Amino acid sequence: MAPVLDCGPLMAARILDGKSLAAQVRSALKKEVEALSQRGIRPGLAVILAGDNPASRVYVRNKVRACEETGVRSDLYELPATVSEAALLDRVLALNDDSAVHGILVQLPLPKQIDPHRVLETIAPAKDVDGFHEANLGALVAGEPRMVACTPAGVMRLLEHAGVALGGAHAVVIGRSNIVGKPLALLLLQKDATVTICHSKSGGLGALARSADVLVAAVGRPKLVTGDMVKPGACVIDVGVNRLSDGSLCGDVDFAAAAAVAGSITPVPGGVGPMTIAMLLENCVRAARAMR
Repeated sequence: MAPVLDCGPLMAARILDGKSLAAQVRSALKKEVEALSQRGIRPGLAVILAGDNPASRVYVRNKVRACEETGVRSDLYELPATVSEAALLDRVLALNDDSAVHGILVQLPLPKQIDPHRVLETIAPAKDVDGFHEANLGALVAGEPRMVACTPAGVMRLLEHAGVALGGAHAVVIGRSNIVGKPLALLLLQKDATVTICHSKSGGLGALARSADVLVAAVGRPKLVTGDMVKPGACVIDVGVNRLSDGSLCGDVDFAAAAAVAGSITPVPGGVGPMTIAMLLENCVRAARAMR
């Protein structure tokens, strides 16, 4: 296949700066929030945090801070790790009925006594700003996306902003979760890419990865993708965020090795992560606009 990317010379990968693009998205959303507020509509996001998972607290803090910067009202509901499933579901149902709440986010993972699928399916699809409800996933399968999962939406916005040509390109997605892998594969298909999904039982992962014009790693395994798994000039998207024993963060891609081969690549941190939060805010504002 002829190269589909024009990302500059090899051995000098272009960094896809998600932090900068997310700031642009938030700036535009802030103006829209101000315009909606003048009409008596203030987008509101309700966040439910059950338990005391340290990583979850960091994620929620970042989301709440982004809401404050954009003008979106955020309400944080902190529940103990011992909360019952019934009590959590009651909270979700109450938020479904609250007209001042346009988006509901239940931070995962949940305590072991709670079925996350049941909780996510209880959220009203129109307020499902995470895009995890089966109704929203089904709409995406049908080619009629409504609320799209934030990380896949953020990846697509990064690719669009970078000018990556997807029509006819071979995209390889390593990871098949409902949160990232599957919805991202569908979004890439809708842009006329040829998509291969890989997972833990896929054979010949290295060869499959090397065939990719666009390579996405989303499995949560530190430095799974090595430099020899990257096609020269490919666009590499690293969704993983892993904390190493020394406390540092790294992605699912060996960044230094891959950047020496790729045409463009996302860093960790500062790549996909900021875009995930930006898309969450965008979904909330879109929900407010639709419910006005």
